[in-house]
Amino acid sequence: MLAPKILIVEDQPDIAEVLIAYSQQQGFNIEHFSNGNGVVQFVKAHSVDLILLDIMLPEVDGIEICKRIRAFSDVPIIMLTAKGEEVDRLLGLELGADDYICKPFSPKEVMARIKAVLKRSHRLTSNTLHYLNFELNKSSYTGLLNGNNLELTAVEFKICQLFIEQAGRVFSREDIITNVYPNTTEISDRNIDTHIKNIRKKINKIDASFNPITAVYGVGYKFQ
Repeated sequence: MLAPKILIVEDQPDIAEVLIAYSQQQGFNIEHFSNGNGVVQFVKAHSVDLILLDIMLPEVDGIEICKRIRAFSDVPIIMLTAKGEEVDRLLGLELGADDYICKPFSPKEVMARIKAVLKRSHRLTSNTLHYLNFELNKSSYTGLLNGNNLELTAVEFKICQLFIEQAGRVFSREDIITNVYPNTTEISDRNIDTHIKNIRKKINKIDASFNPITAVYGVGYKFQ
Protein backbone atom coordinates (compact mmCIF):
# COMPACT_ATOMS: atom_id res chain seq x y z
CA MET A 1 0.00 0.00 0.00
CA LEU A 2 1.35 3.43 -0.96
CA ALA A 3 2.02 5.86 1.89
CA PRO A 4 -0.46 8.78 2.01
CA LYS A 5 0.80 11.91 0.27
CA ILE A 6 0.37 15.06 2.36
CA LEU A 7 0.63 18.51 0.78
CA ILE A 8 1.75 21.10 3.33
CA VAL A 9 1.10 24.72 2.34
CA GLU A 10 2.75 26.86 5.02
CA ASP A 11 4.85 30.01 4.58
CA GLN A 12 6.50 30.13 8.03
CA PRO A 13 9.74 28.09 7.72
CA ASP A 14 9.90 27.02 11.38
CA ILE A 15 6.32 25.71 11.39
CA ALA A 16 6.72 24.04 8.00
CA GLU A 17 9.94 22.35 9.12
CA VAL A 18 8.25 20.87 12.21
CA LEU A 19 5.20 19.68 10.25
CA ILE A 20 7.38 18.08 7.58
CA ALA A 21 9.57 16.30 10.16
CA TYR A 22 6.62 14.93 12.15
CA SER A 23 4.78 13.88 8.98
CA GLN A 24 7.81 12.01 7.68
CA GLN A 25 8.15 10.25 11.03
CA GLN A 26 4.59 8.98 10.51
CA GLY A 27 5.62 7.55 7.13
CA PHE A 28 3.77 10.13 5.00
CA ASN A 29 5.07 11.32 1.65
CA ILE A 30 5.41 15.10 1.80
CA GLU A 31 5.19 17.95 -0.69
CA HIS A 32 5.62 21.53 0.55
CA PHE A 33 4.64 24.94 -0.82
CA SER A 34 5.72 28.12 0.96
CA ASN A 35 3.13 30.32 -0.77
CA GLY A 36 -0.18 29.97 -2.58
CA ASN A 37 1.18 30.12 -6.12
CA GLY A 38 0.99 26.83 -8.01
CA VAL A 39 -0.91 24.91 -5.32
CA VAL A 40 -4.12 24.46 -7.33
CA GLN A 41 -2.19 23.44 -10.44
CA PHE A 42 -0.19 20.91 -8.40
CA VAL A 43 -3.36 19.33 -7.00
CA LYS A 44 -4.80 19.05 -10.51
CA ALA A 45 -1.68 17.32 -11.78
CA HIS A 46 -0.87 15.01 -8.85
CA SER A 47 -2.65 12.60 -6.57
CA VAL A 48 -2.79 14.05 -3.04
CA ASP A 49 -4.39 12.35 -0.04
CA LEU A 50 -4.67 15.38 2.26
CA ILE A 51 -3.76 19.07 2.32
CA LEU A 52 -2.59 21.03 5.37
CA LEU A 53 -3.46 24.54 4.25
CA ASP A 54 -2.52 27.74 6.07
CA ILE A 55 -5.09 30.54 5.71
CA MET A 56 -2.64 33.47 5.77
CA LEU A 57 -0.38 32.89 2.75
CA PRO A 58 1.51 35.19 0.42
CA GLU A 59 0.33 35.51 -3.19
CA VAL A 60 -2.92 33.48 -2.88
CA ASP A 61 -4.55 32.95 0.53
CA GLY A 62 -5.77 29.63 1.86
CA ILE A 63 -9.47 30.50 1.64
CA GLU A 64 -9.17 31.19 -2.08
CA ILE A 65 -7.09 28.03 -2.63
CA CYS A 66 -9.69 25.94 -0.79
CA LYS A 67 -12.45 27.45 -2.90
CA ARG A 68 -10.63 26.70 -6.17
CA ILE A 69 -9.73 23.14 -5.20
CA ARG A 70 -13.29 22.36 -4.15
CA ALA A 71 -14.41 23.24 -7.67
CA PHE A 72 -12.82 20.03 -8.97
CA SER A 73 -11.67 17.82 -6.06
CA ASP A 74 -12.89 16.41 -2.74
CA VAL A 75 -9.36 15.87 -1.38
CA PRO A 76 -9.42 16.31 2.44
CA ILE A 77 -8.29 19.77 3.57
CA ILE A 78 -7.26 20.78 7.10
CA MET A 79 -6.97 24.55 7.54
CA LEU A 80 -4.19 26.02 9.69
CA THR A 81 -4.85 29.47 11.09
CA ALA A 82 -3.32 31.94 13.52
CA LYS A 83 -6.47 34.02 13.37
CA GLY A 84 -8.74 33.97 16.39
CA GLU A 85 -11.90 35.18 14.66
CA GLU A 86 -14.50 32.46 14.45
CA VAL A 87 -15.73 33.84 11.12
CA ASP A 88 -12.50 32.80 9.37
CA ARG A 89 -12.74 29.24 10.61
CA LEU A 90 -16.40 29.02 9.69
CA LEU A 91 -15.71 30.41 6.23
CA GLY A 92 -13.10 27.72 5.64
CA LEU A 93 -15.52 25.00 6.72
CA GLU A 94 -18.31 26.45 4.59
CA LEU A 95 -16.02 26.31 1.55
CA GLY A 96 -15.46 22.60 2.13
CA ALA A 97 -12.54 22.28 4.55
CA ASP A 98 -12.73 19.05 6.56
CA ASP A 99 -11.18 20.41 9.76
CA TYR A 100 -9.22 23.36 11.13
CA ILE A 101 -6.41 23.75 13.67
CA CYS A 102 -5.53 27.02 15.42
CA LYS A 103 -1.93 28.11 15.93
CA PRO A 104 -0.02 27.58 18.13
CA PHE A 105 -0.66 23.84 18.01
CA SER A 106 0.94 20.60 19.13
CA PRO A 107 2.51 18.71 16.19
CA LYS A 108 1.24 15.49 17.76
CA GLU A 109 -2.30 16.88 17.66
CA VAL A 110 -1.87 17.74 13.98
CA MET A 111 -0.74 14.19 13.23
CA ALA A 112 -3.75 12.81 15.13
CA ARG A 113 -6.10 15.08 13.18
CA ILE A 114 -4.50 14.02 9.88
CA LYS A 115 -4.98 10.34 10.69
CA ALA A 116 -8.58 10.91 11.75
CA VAL A 117 -9.46 12.81 8.58
CA LEU A 118 -7.67 10.26 6.37
CA LYS A 119 -9.54 7.42 8.06
CA ARG A 120 -12.86 9.20 7.68
CA SER A 121 -12.27 10.17 4.06
CA HIS A 122 -11.10 6.70 3.04
CA ARG A 123 -14.24 5.22 4.52
CA LEU A 124 -16.42 7.70 2.66
CA THR A 125 -14.52 7.35 -0.62
CA SER A 126 -13.81 3.62 -0.57
CA ASN A 127 -15.08 3.41 -4.14
CA THR A 128 -12.50 5.91 -5.37
CA LEU A 129 -9.12 4.76 -6.64
CA HIS A 130 -6.23 7.26 -6.74
CA TYR A 131 -2.92 6.72 -8.52
CA LEU A 132 -0.53 9.41 -9.72
CA ASN A 133 -2.81 11.99 -11.39
CA PHE A 134 -5.61 9.50 -12.08
CA GLU A 135 -8.83 9.20 -10.10
CA LEU A 136 -11.29 6.37 -10.81
CA ASN A 137 -14.73 6.22 -9.21
CA LYS A 138 -15.85 2.59 -9.19
CA SER A 139 -19.47 3.49 -8.43
CA SER A 140 -20.02 5.88 -11.32
CA TYR A 141 -17.45 4.35 -13.71
CA THR A 142 -15.91 7.78 -14.23
CA GLY A 143 -12.21 8.40 -14.69
CA LEU A 144 -10.39 11.70 -14.17
CA LEU A 145 -6.92 12.74 -15.30
CA ASN A 146 -5.59 16.00 -13.86
CA GLY A 147 -9.15 16.67 -12.71
CA ASN A 148 -10.53 16.31 -16.25
CA ASN A 149 -13.09 13.68 -17.28
CA LEU A 150 -11.57 11.02 -19.53
CA GLU A 151 -15.06 10.04 -20.76
CA LEU A 152 -14.26 6.33 -20.58
CA THR A 153 -16.62 3.60 -21.74
CA ALA A 154 -17.41 0.86 -19.21
CA VAL A 155 -14.86 -1.50 -20.77
CA GLU A 156 -12.19 1.20 -20.97
CA PHE A 157 -12.82 2.00 -17.30
CA LYS A 158 -12.36 -1.66 -16.32
CA ILE A 159 -9.10 -1.85 -18.27
CA CYS A 160 -7.79 1.32 -16.57
CA GLN A 161 -8.84 -0.05 -13.18
CA LEU A 162 -7.03 -3.32 -13.86
CA PHE A 163 -3.85 -1.48 -14.90
CA ILE A 164 -3.85 0.97 -12.00
CA GLU A 165 -4.61 -1.60 -9.31
CA GLN A 166 -1.63 -3.63 -10.50
CA ALA A 167 0.62 -0.92 -11.91
CA GLY A 168 3.86 -2.27 -13.35
CA ARG A 169 2.51 -5.74 -14.10
CA VAL A 170 2.56 -6.91 -17.71
CA PHE A 171 -0.86 -8.13 -18.87
CA SER A 172 -1.29 -10.33 -21.90
CA ARG A 173 -4.33 -9.61 -24.06
CA GLU A 174 -5.82 -12.85 -22.75
CA ASP A 175 -5.31 -11.62 -19.16
CA ILE A 176 -7.17 -8.42 -19.96
CA ILE A 177 -10.02 -10.27 -21.66
CA THR A 178 -10.41 -12.65 -18.72
CA ASN A 179 -10.41 -9.86 -16.13
CA VAL A 180 -12.62 -7.38 -17.98
CA TYR A 181 -15.27 -9.35 -19.86
CA PRO A 182 -17.89 -11.60 -18.21
CA ASN A 183 -18.31 -13.50 -21.50
CA THR A 184 -15.05 -13.97 -23.41
CA THR A 185 -16.22 -16.18 -26.24
CA GLU A 186 -16.54 -13.46 -28.89
CA ILE A 187 -13.71 -11.17 -27.76
CA SER A 188 -10.44 -11.11 -29.70
CA ASP A 189 -7.00 -9.59 -29.23
CA ARG A 190 -8.00 -6.97 -31.79
CA ASN A 191 -10.78 -5.73 -29.47
CA ILE A 192 -8.23 -5.17 -26.71
CA ASP A 193 -5.84 -3.32 -29.02
CA THR A 194 -8.69 -1.03 -30.10
CA HIS A 195 -9.65 -0.25 -26.50
CA ILE A 196 -6.03 0.50 -25.57
CA LYS A 197 -5.73 2.78 -28.59
CA ASN A 198 -8.88 4.66 -27.54
CA ILE A 199 -7.72 5.00 -23.92
CA ARG A 200 -4.39 6.41 -25.09
CA LYS A 201 -6.17 8.95 -27.29
CA LYS A 202 -8.32 10.10 -24.38
CA ILE A 203 -5.27 10.44 -22.12
CA ASN A 204 -3.35 12.36 -24.77
CA LYS A 205 -6.30 14.66 -25.38
CA ILE A 206 -5.87 15.87 -21.79
CA ASP A 207 -2.07 15.57 -21.56
CA ALA A 208 -0.25 15.07 -24.85
CA SER A 209 3.07 14.31 -23.11
CA PHE A 210 1.70 11.59 -20.83
CA ASN A 211 1.90 7.98 -22.08
CA PRO A 212 1.49 5.58 -19.14
CA ILE A 213 0.37 2.52 -21.14
CA THR A 214 3.21 0.82 -22.95
CA ALA A 215 3.27 -2.22 -25.21
CA VAL A 216 5.54 -5.10 -24.24
CA TYR A 217 6.58 -6.79 -27.46
CA GLY A 218 5.29 -10.34 -27.77
CA VAL A 219 3.45 -10.20 -24.42
CA GLY A 220 0.89 -7.42 -24.01
CA TYR A 221 0.60 -4.15 -22.13
CA LYS A 222 1.57 -2.60 -18.83
CA PHE A 223 0.79 0.61 -16.96
CA GLN A 224 3.96 2.22 -15.64
